[in-house]
Amino acid sequence: MSRQFVTEAVMMAIYGQLLVPRSPVEYIVPYTTVMELYELRDSDEPLMSHAEDDQHVKLKIRELIAYFEEPLNSKKINRCLNIPWAKSSGILLGSHAQITIINSVDNATYGETFDPIETELLLASQREKVPILTDQFELIQRIIEGGVPVQVYDIDDFDFAMEEETFRSSH
Repeated sequence: MSRQFVTEAVMMAIYGQLLVPRSPVEYIVPYTTVMELYELRDSDEPLMSHAEDDQHVKLKIRELIAYFEEPLNSKKINRCLNIPWAKSSGILLGSHAQITIINSVDNATYGETFDPIETELLLASQREKVPILTDQFELIQRIIEGGVPVQVYDIDDFDFAMEEETFRSSH
């Protein structure tokens, strides 16, 4: 069985190691974060502090958008967009990684504490009963401080998160 995480589409562009895990993994990605890729691609604001890194990430964002726009992948994504909380069938991203798009709906459950995309990540995590994978330390802090009933991992702990599930499944 593959390990599952809820995360944002941009994480695939920023953190290449997510695309080449040692064991099978499925990323459940809210559709709004896929749409956010277009905003990030078209923005003049730097995403990374170093120009070379920024150019690389923007290139990876364009590649990811192009991949999602390929006919078969686009068809999978569009199929889930008519029904709230529907999921696409898996979109392969290499030999061990796949993305499933979820048509999440922000219902303002967490109000002022979390922005709409963060709320969708939280709701998808609760609904699917899988942890969130993020690089946003402040988000992790707010989840802990707010007592939000989700498990969350920092992207720097990705390998640990993968091992932890393997350990749990075998005991």
